[in-house]
Amino acid sequence: MLKVFYPAFAITVIVVAGAYYWQGPAVAGVVLVLAVLEVSLSFDNAVVNAKILQRMNAFWQKIFLTVGILIAVVGMRFVFPIAIVSVTSKLNPSKVLDMALHAPDEYALALKAAHPAIASFGGVFLLMIALDFFFEERDSHWLGGVERFFAKLGGVEALSIAIALTSVVVCSSLVENDIAPTVLLAGALGLITYLAVNGLAGFFEVEADPDDEETAGISGSSSAAGGALATTAKASFFLFLYLEVVDASFSFDGAISAFAISNQIFVIATGLGIGALYIRSMTVFLVRQGTLSEYRFLEHGAHYAIITLAVLMLTSLVTEIPEIVTGLTGVTLILASYISSISANRKEQLV
Repeated sequence: MLKVFYPAFAITVIVVAGAYYWQGPAVAGVVLVLAVLEVSLSFDNAVVNAKILQRMNAFWQKIFLTVGILIAVVGMRFVFPIAIVSVTSKLNPSKVLDMALHAPDEYALALKAAHPAIASFGGVFLLMIALDFFFEERDSHWLGGVERFFAKLGGVEALSIAIALTSVVVCSSLVENDIAPTVLLAGALGLITYLAVNGLAGFFEVEADPDDEETAGISGSSSAAGGALATTAKASFFLFLYLEVVDASFSFDGAISAFAISNQIFVIATGLGIGALYIRSMTVFLVRQGTLSEYRFLEHGAHYAIITLAVLMLTSLVTEIPEIVTGLTGVTLILASYISSISANRKEQLV
């Protein structure tokens, strides 16, 4: 565990010490608070990441844990919010960056104005993740009655898509007329993105025999095995893209909520970036320890947290949702599923 989290610990100490030295204890404290905010809002992200990461080949796992971290820290927590403001406000990205650096209050208002698009896109994307999970038949259930009911509903073709589209239409009818088209368009784009990236990953994914992969990797003589490897690599690439969109969807709330704590973009990016490092470290830990197999209900808890977050994001289009509700709900659901898993394991040992 220490080996997995050591890089995140080391970077935290260096960055917080640097913030303390250059900006004082107040800024150092804000960085730590933002890191905690990011972890609390995205803990369920680590569980989902781990599940998907298990399906990727070794090369793309390394890419996710190296290049992916850079994208998560710099791209999603710094570049992406600027891009969102640029698109929604129709301003040049350089002007938005200048606004973020020299007029942070104005930038915060612009990012808040982009909330309808962000909440609609992210809400629909996360809703699809959760619905497709619960609509699938599974051997084990955490909340048996509820999950068996949803599994039966999953037999209805394209029901998750219908629910997502209905949610967007309902939300757009409840918001002010001037932002209704934005909500509809962003929600549709969220749905299209999910179907495209997840669909392509599923299309290319192949359940290849490990021995065949190993043989092909050493000799490269088997064209069939080589084809399986190439297909698996394509699937891993699209799974990587899928993970990055998932990360973006989870980071929306943190990026906006952070302005209630600080209006300095570099301070926000630094704090949220540290939190993202811990989420990635948690992902690695879950994969290496086989935690999802050992704690059978952890994945269920994460998806209950995801569907709750999706509903809260869509609800935030109509009424304000306190950040503490979003953070505590996810942590509580995952903690409850973890405790239930331990209890189930003990009962099995006693039988």
